[in-house]
Amino acid sequence: MDKISFQGERGANSHLACRQFFPGMDALPCQTFEEALAAIADGTAKYGMIPIENSIAGRVADIHHLLPEANLYVVGERFLRVNHQLMGVKGATIEGASKVLSHVQALGQCRKTIADLGLHPVVEQDTAGAARIVSEAGDPTQLAIASPLAAEIYGLDVLKSEMEDADHNTTRFLVMAAEPDDAEPEDGPVMTSIIFRVRNVPAALYKALGGFATNGVNVTKLESYQQGGSFQVAQFYADLEGHPNDRSVRLALEELTFFTSMLTVLGIYPADPYRDEVRSSD
Repeated sequence: MDKISFQGERGANSHLACRQFFPGMDALPCQTFEEALAAIADGTAKYGMIPIENSIAGRVADIHHLLPEANLYVVGERFLRVNHQLMGVKGATIEGASKVLSHVQALGQCRKTIADLGLHPVVEQDTAGAARIVSEAGDPTQLAIASPLAAEIYGLDVLKSEMEDADHNTTRFLVMAAEPDDAEPEDGPVMTSIIFRVRNVPAALYKALGGFATNGVNVTKLESYQQGGSFQVAQFYADLEGHPNDRSVRLALEELTFFTSMLTVLGIYPADPYRDEVRSSD
């Protein structure tokens, strides 16, 4: 059976995404994002399910730094509606608890609810790991925020559902592979993910992005981060609507190259239907 890697322990939301979107594959848990990406690169896993951003907590730390060095390709995207559960050992109550353990992203997505319940947040490596720690400790004053799958795996009671502060709490995952599997323009709505580094000249970013505006290309995501510790050179990750063979996208990318010192296409892949669902509900 083909494997799909994810960061975290069994029961993590990334594990849930693997089961939901690739039910015929064996989910491979990895301690770190580096290990999850390495499993794809060395052929241990066919794909990787890598979270990149959340509708409440924003981007997932470290991913943008790891992707350029991983030499992998984006072959798909998936959006998972995340429903966090507050759980504890048998006999635990919210009133009798003092702290709640979870991944920093989950704690951020439930910040207001945690404060309203008077609990002290404690950061752990991932949500499922927090559930395991609570289960092994057997301490009713410790609770965890994790998925329903984690509660099932570690034998915990769900004390409160829908812990997230907003009902739109959704995480976007990139499906990574060792080889490109580019979508064709006729495949329907297509996304293109790129990484680029602007030249160190005045107004370089403004000029670099001008081509997208003049050619009517929608940039759905643009993230910057520093490279090399110099604070002088910024690198950018961007998601574009459209295929590089589309005239508008091709012209925009051509203009981008005039103002960049590096441009890498990470992947050309079908847009998840979730995008249309959200657009139609706006």
